[in-house]
Amino acid sequence: MGTRTTEVMDAIRLRMADGRLSPGDRLPSIRRFASTMGVSPSTVVEAYDRLAAEGIVRSRPGSGFYVTGALPPRALAEAEPRRDRAIDPFWVSRQSLDSGADMLKPGCGWLPADWMPGAALRRAIRRLAHADDAVLADYGSTRGSLALRRLLARQFAEEGIAAGADQILLTGSGTQAIDLICRFLLRPGDAVLIDDPCYFNFQALLRAHQVRIVGVPYTPNGPDTALFAGALAEHRPRLYITNSALHNPTGATMSPQTAHRLLTAAAAHDVTIVEDDIFAGFEPAPSPRLAVLDGLTQVIRIGSFSKTLSASVRCGYLAARPDWVEALVDLQVATNFGGPSPVAAELVLMTLGDAGYRKHLEGLRRRLARARRETADRLAAIGLHPWLMPRGGFYLWCSLPNGRDAAEAARAALEDRVVLAPGNVFSVNQSAAGYLRFNVAQMNDPRVFEVLSRVTAVQG
Repeated sequence: MGTRTTEVMDAIRLRMADGRLSPGDRLPSIRRFASTMGVSPSTVVEAYDRLAAEGIVRSRPGSGFYVTGALPPRALAEAEPRRDRAIDPFWVSRQSLDSGADMLKPGCGWLPADWMPGAALRRAIRRLAHADDAVLADYGSTRGSLALRRLLARQFAEEGIAAGADQILLTGSGTQAIDLICRFLLRPGDAVLIDDPCYFNFQALLRAHQVRIVGVPYTPNGPDTALFAGALAEHRPRLYITNSALHNPTGATMSPQTAHRLLTAAAAHDVTIVEDDIFAGFEPAPSPRLAVLDGLTQVIRIGSFSKTLSASVRCGYLAARPDWVEALVDLQVATNFGGPSPVAAELVLMTLGDAGYRKHLEGLRRRLARARRETADRLAAIGLHPWLMPRGGFYLWCSLPNGRDAAEAARAALEDRVVLAPGNVFSVNQSAAGYLRFNVAQMNDPRVFEVLSRVTAVQG
């Protein structure tokens, strides 16, 4: 289905959801709505016909199209004013997740399958075939695999976090860990601080919890601490959610001074910090961690293995105060009836313990360092320049030539089967229209740069 047809259909659904169109109402005439949407009459005809096929509207020959009695439920995407689909977090996620093998994805947020530790995973799968029947058939325990939690606790101890296995809760993913925290700490209407820009699914998840999202401008050293303090005083948020290591999308690293000021301000206002540590494995050396400095008093650490090990083997974790973990265990039972799949947890445990996995990570960091340099050079040749050069990871946050809008570029690139990540999808304040996020591991095909050169060129 053409994207313009989809836009017309979405516009009609929105009018139904917000009450502008009720059962029995006549849809706008084809010519009038074509003019309103800036499309051809044939596009509106196709959209109306498709809505009729879904049973949402019906056609009365000679009279037009009318809303049926069965209105669609209000979609999550309509929970706030409609965004351009090119900068809507749900739309960008769908394009990246649902596209076929012929689609190039320089805007996606994961490594190609052949960059992942396939050999170590296959060895773990072969060993898993001989696991106890309970691993293969039973529900997960409420906290998840004790062996994996103990391994994580040892890793935390090496960083300086004194947390036993009872302070760690395994979850189905890093996203599920944040969802549990939101269910535990937030109520509709509460304020939550996020970085601007930040990982766009933070916004999507918070919108699902019907909270007020407040963006704090991000700098090369972390969030702007003066504006952070001002937002705390003005909005009195319950949570602040961030990446401190290899920030998504900018690739920046929080400085020790910024980390100290954030913790001091958050403690003064009784704000809980959720620190997403998912990119830690890509750092050449550890950077300041809020959870380490705080000792899991005011900070909750979350993470998963989707970026470094496998996005298919869904397993995440959170580490927090013991009393909070107890409450979060109950929430996980209520929403998931236990921890993550024992099969997934055992695969993660076996792979992390594989001698080849550590070597894989070391080689991956070197490979990504080369890819960042090479990609930055190739992007600069067509007028796109990184905001900064990250210490590690696979993201480059790049500015476009003067006057070029990233959402327009993303729409044009999609026509050529290339998925881009425009800046405003990461910005709650919609202040990043001139930026694109690139995944350097997904840019090996020369066609990516051919399309980029065309869609980002400044029109004369």
